Amino acid sequence: MTGLPAAALVAPLALALRQAGSPLADCQIEPMPDKGLAHHHLRLRGSGLIARLPKQSQMGLAAGHNLAYQAACFQRAQPSGATPALHGRLAPGSALPRGGLLVEEIVGRSARLPEDLSAIARALAAIHALPLPARQSRAPLRDDADPLAALAQEIDAQASHLAGAGLAAASLALIERQRAALRRRCAAPERPGRRLIAFDAHPGNFIIRSDGSAVLVDLEKARYSHPALDLAHATLYTSTTWDLEVYAELSPAQVGSTYSHWLALAGLDPADRAWCLPLRSAMWLWAVTWCAQWRALAPLPAQAGADGQDWSQRHSADALVSHVRERVEHYLSAPVIAQIVDGFAALDRSLAWD
Repeated sequence: MTGLPAAALVAPLALALRQAGSPLADCQIEPMPDKGLAHHHLRLRGSGLIARLPKQSQMGLAAGHNLAYQAACFQRAQPSGATPALHGRLAPGSALPRGGLLVEEIVGRSARLPEDLSAIARALAAIHALPLPARQSRAPLRDDADPLAALAQEIDAQASHLAGAGLAAASLALIERQRAALRRRCAAPERPGRRLIAFDAHPGNFIIRSDGSAVLVDLEKARYSHPALDLAHATLYTSTTWDLEVYAELSPAQVGSTYSHWLALAGLDPADRAWCLPLRSAMWLWAVTWCAQWRALAPLPAQAGADGQDWSQRHSADALVSHVRERVEHYLSAPVIAQIVDGFAALDRSLAWD
């Protein structure tokens, strides 16, 4: 049996709320299904709030810094109207070693693709249209001097697990071809603009309200970087087929229509249009190398402390681990890698990105 069930966190959450002197301590606490590798979610019934309790820090941060970073993600994105409001923070302590956030519960349904792609594009455009803060005001969120080079470094770190992932030689060659293209982009001086981005905008992270608007509910990895990365994450095969409730295989025309809708709303520099396809490839490289990393690290024992990144499968329910394992194996398979890389060329031929 892997994973601490969310039900086991009911008593610790109640204790943490009492220790914080919160009136929410009297709420009935209802565990929610285990659907993500980074958080447990528990509903505080009657309050309109959800407790997000970290299983780990995907940013590799200490518990307190991780919580502060996530709080800043929600606070920075909230003016867009496309994300939940942050209502409180439970500091790491004896009851909850990684602490937790209290956020608005968004009532609605899972996204349906392709029909909700326009709503997702509108939500992302609202986030990307937020004014870029002065550089001194961007901390604690990531604001790398060169976000493209920093992304390439993230990909390189994850790619260290490719050799042991058992990929076919042809698949490794396709990945290396895309990595080489990214390195050439990094060596050139041109860069697209930067805005606040989510960096985890796969469709399973959106809830669709009754009015048809989309709300992005997972914000722990937001940063100041290149907005087209979010559109890639929202429409790549590795994203649209990740969550089985949202599963869809999009056509190039559906992807292109989503980009066009987003570009019309986001108010980006027209020169940034030429970056849509290169950043799509970069986001896929991040996803496929993450798969290799997870395959390598998931069998390891859970870390003893509450700090840092920890992909051990022991943090999650068996059903979730089985689902992730199946998806990872699928995305690392030779036919899927070839299909995705061929899709870049097909999209490039059918659309005038610049």
